[in-house]
Amino acid sequence: MATQTSLPRRPFPRWFRETGWRHVIGIVMLVFAAFPLVYVLSASLNPGGTLLTANGLFQNIDIGSYIALFQDPTRPYGAWFLNTIVIGLCTAIGTVILCALAAYAFSRMRFTGRRFGLLTLLLVQMFPQLLAFVAIFLLMSAIGDIFPVLGLNSQIGLIMVYLGGALGVNTFLMYGFFNTVPASIDEAAKIDGAGHARIFFTIILRLVAPILAVIGLLSFIGTTSDFVIASVILVDPEKQTLAVGLYQFVSQETARNWSVFAAGAVLAAILPMALFLSLQKYIVGGLTAGSVK
Repeated sequence: MATQTSLPRRPFPRWFRETGWRHVIGIVMLVFAAFPLVYVLSASLNPGGTLLTANGLFQNIDIGSYIALFQDPTRPYGAWFLNTIVIGLCTAIGTVILCALAAYAFSRMRFTGRRFGLLTLLLVQMFPQLLAFVAIFLLMSAIGDIFPVLGLNSQIGLIMVYLGGALGVNTFLMYGFFNTVPASIDEAAKIDGAGHARIFFTIILRLVAPILAVIGLLSFIGTTSDFVIASVILVDPEKQTLAVGLYQFVSQETARNWSVFAAGAVLAAILPMALFLSLQKYIVGGLTAGSVK
């Protein structure tokens, strides 16, 4: 029987030059990314009420801040959480459906203005959405005079604004992924008598599931973390989102409670984190396939 011989260990300088430096960079980046999260978690468990008292991580542990979140009738955290979930999910679902329809049309159909439309979608994204919040306010105010359900202080109106801002870059990303699906599949389905609608809903959507998950996740995270546009449109505290509502805990100079604010931020991060972990197998494939094309 042949005996297995162990490979000679590499000298430390050679190991560090070839492989070790990658581990050092990975550890540094991990600490850099994780420290703010650990600091906020420590602040949420510290009853001191300030971020300065959280310098000693986890010296004091108390869940009183989490209880206080749901005991203040003037700051309905539960309503904010529910509003955020509803607005985020509606925006994510609407973004996925509209962007998929537009990307399919650009990828599979040939029509006048197709190239101009693609370039326009790309150029519009060069201008940040925040530059238009004054115009958005005036537009929503004028629409509210005619259709109050779509005007200011309307969650449906906020969803419409989010949908309009998300169509450009997401459509272009989906367009690149749709191009990776062979056109021969469409041709085979057309021979069997399938139309564009049947091809899209029964064949294409199943093949592009990774990019649908990526767009839905990015849209949900972007919507739930938005502050400026949501604060401009939503005025009623009962209709506000978490990003806007949590600001009330630290907006007043004489009544800042950073511990409760940190507790609310920790609870708000649970749902996006759960979605990210459940969809992570689609993220790498969805982003790389669309970007390479």
